[in-house]
Amino acid sequence: MSESENESRKAETQVGAQQEYNAGQIDKLEGLEAVRKRPGMYIGDPDERGLHHCVFEVLDNSIDEHLAGYCDRIKIAIHVDGSVSIADNGRGIPVDMHPKFGIPAVELVLTNLHAGGKFGQGAYKYSGGLHGVGAKCVNALSDWFKAEIMRNGKVHMIGFERGKTTQPLSVIGEVDPSRTGTMISFFPDATIFVDTIEFKFDRLATRLRELAFLNPGLTIDLEDERPESAKKTSFFYAKGIEEFVVQLGENKTVIHEEPVILHGRRAIELDYDGKKTTDDVFADVVFQYNDSYNDQILCFANSIPNGDGGTHLTGFRTALTRGINQYAKANKILKDKDPALSGDDVREGLVCVISIKMPNPRFSSQTKDKLVNSEIEGVVSSIVYEGIMQYFEENPALARKVIEKSVNAARAREAARKARETVRKSALSGGGLPGKLADCSERDPSKSELYIVEGDSAGGSAKQGRDRRTQAILPLRGKLINVEKARLHRALQNKEIQSMITAIGAGIGDGEQEGSFNIDKVRYHKIVIMTDADVDGSHIRTLLLTFFCRHMTELVKRGYLYIAQPPLYLVSRKKRHEYVQDNESLNRILFDLGAGEVTLRSYDGSRSFSAEELRDVLDTLSSLFRYSDSIEGNGGNFKNYLAARVDGHLPEFMLRIRTGNDEQITYFPDEASLRSFAAGNRVLRIFDEILTDEEIAANTGPSRRVVLHELHESKAIQRIFSRLTERGFNTDVLFSEDNPLYELVEGEGEKQFITPIFGVPEILARILEIGRRGVQIKRFKGLGEMNAKELFETTMDPAKRQFMRVRLDEDNAVEADKMFDVLMGDIVEPRKRFIEDNALNVRNLDV
Repeated sequence: MSESENESRKAETQVGAQQEYNAGQIDKLEGLEAVRKRPGMYIGDPDERGLHHCVFEVLDNSIDEHLAGYCDRIKIAIHVDGSVSIADNGRGIPVDMHPKFGIPAVELVLTNLHAGGKFGQGAYKYSGGLHGVGAKCVNALSDWFKAEIMRNGKVHMIGFERGKTTQPLSVIGEVDPSRTGTMISFFPDATIFVDTIEFKFDRLATRLRELAFLNPGLTIDLEDERPESAKKTSFFYAKGIEEFVVQLGENKTVIHEEPVILHGRRAIELDYDGKKTTDDVFADVVFQYNDSYNDQILCFANSIPNGDGGTHLTGFRTALTRGINQYAKANKILKDKDPALSGDDVREGLVCVISIKMPNPRFSSQTKDKLVNSEIEGVVSSIVYEGIMQYFEENPALARKVIEKSVNAARAREAARKARETVRKSALSGGGLPGKLADCSERDPSKSELYIVEGDSAGGSAKQGRDRRTQAILPLRGKLINVEKARLHRALQNKEIQSMITAIGAGIGDGEQEGSFNIDKVRYHKIVIMTDADVDGSHIRTLLLTFFCRHMTELVKRGYLYIAQPPLYLVSRKKRHEYVQDNESLNRILFDLGAGEVTLRSYDGSRSFSAEELRDVLDTLSSLFRYSDSIEGNGGNFKNYLAARVDGHLPEFMLRIRTGNDEQITYFPDEASLRSFAAGNRVLRIFDEILTDEEIAANTGPSRRVVLHELHESKAIQRIFSRLTERGFNTDVLFSEDNPLYELVEGEGEKQFITPIFGVPEILARILEIGRRGVQIKRFKGLGEMNAKELFETTMDPAKRQFMRVRLDEDNAVEADKMFDVLMGDIVEPRKRFIEDNALNVRNLDV
């Protein structure tokens, strides 16, 4: 250790010694405060995956109601303001006072950690929720959280903000006693989910589809109410996971048409608080082989996905390998001297779903990624082994097909091993790194970046403009082989793939063999795909993504793979030049240009906004009018909506009553007032009331059609109004018929031009119009159109560049696999259908 390092270490020790460590430094987090302080312990990282995990935590409770036999329909809705609701027709969370804790049961289970009905009290036998943590974590991590429960002919509601009760439990209406259920609505807290609070329809749909497969007889509806992405779908599968396996393999050429279905039940001994008891475990395993070179095994315990597998996966793998080898040797398909088939060999081309239902499952964490019950391995192994042996005996032709495919896989694996060895040895003996790689001087992988660049032209610009200390460049010439259609040993013959493997330095492929992929040997922790923004560039990017996801899967899971985002436009006005990534960014620049040309002031001159304040106001107004457009899109009138405010509180419901050609629109401040109106107007059947014979007979007037809209926009608009008020706007008056509210001032002196503003929406439209004046927009198609300086400034400079990180986890693995099959697989029809379905969605068509 050098003298300077020694002095530094002494100084650190002295500082540490001066800090006292006593009882005053010990603290305790009360209630749900622990969840807000350490959300990673409960939902994983508060990123996009963690955000959607909140929905799944609430959803698990509805699924548990289905498993208990009380729920057959669940509806999930993404509302206009970005909040989400999960509603079921189960029994409804109990609302009576808890005899021990003295608060309503619903408040207890939504605010107290480790409170719930799944600790052996008899409410649930086969449950995924075990720790009494899920829903209250979501409550703690939400800006607001609301529960509505239908029980005993009454509708109860309780509200929370960031885990604290703000609206005590109250009865807000009556309902037919036969209707029961729970609806949870929440809006995620942006101070926790700093990456994004935007729910993705497709990500939710993937999980809901799985749940519908795993729970035959359950209908799950999903609706996106946001105008820009509005869509809805419904999932119901009578045959359960058999249909799941068929769908997973629908874009592949299957080896046998009918999936193999194995079902079994075993009694196991369980320990409940020191008491031994015997209970049943059910295992359903369905699998089907296809002619692809990858396997796909999905594991579930009590309908909870286990992305990391667990003991049920281990039991299945062991039984499958043992069963196929046993049958092959017993029937002389494999000779005694032939080596046994490995697990990798027998799983090639396998699509499988494993679903178990058991009391008291144990997982490795609250996110339930891995099942750890040791007794389950033997249960699944025995069911699968016995089932496979019986099935093969009854279907010898199928057994021979599976074994022949496994033998071919073994041969190909040996060829791949030799090819990997050849690539490794050539790297060691031929000077190591590929000749066209321009390496960086940094040797710390966490600080090093590898850009895989399309073409020698762009590669030359990237080499000249890069930061040579941390950025390495590997140009690719032409298109590499499609690894979805080729075995690994053929892919390893491709020069471009050899160059990438050698440059990254971690090998390729799964397994323990020499030359297989080893994440610890990766030379760069940022591997960036940089291709042109045209059709050829997209194709090359897809080929590269297929290669990395199939043969360097762990690299993608660790988040080391990125896609560079070169600009689409160069926006020029006078001496100002800016690169723009997309149309949304282009509009922001136009707003910015317009704001720099004008001054906004109140008409009476009492308030004037600086250019910076105006830009902030414009951003806020953009959000406001997204919500106002939504209200008007549902038939409302934004002016009338604002006029219906009560004590500054915006209406939460809009009722449209149509009689013939006439329509009456009424706004209600809350659900209690709406239900009061409904009780006095039962013939309208706003809540599907069942009318008496007398009411039916008395209803002799013209027929009326009633449409009820819950205005989820209200809370979002209220927050926007608060921001506008802070910036000097009078949100009580946003429109004026007679006198202007504001004015826009352009120019100075004699050239000054003043535009009166009668309504706040005019501000946005007028400034956008001003921003477009004199603007020139150039569209880029290829990286080669930029010189070295432009390429670095727009795409490679850490201070300015925009990257998309490619992530692969259990939430998107199924959809990713399906997309690779569609785009890169052998079967043409799914690809043709995909192009036809998405032809009108193309935004940047290269013609």
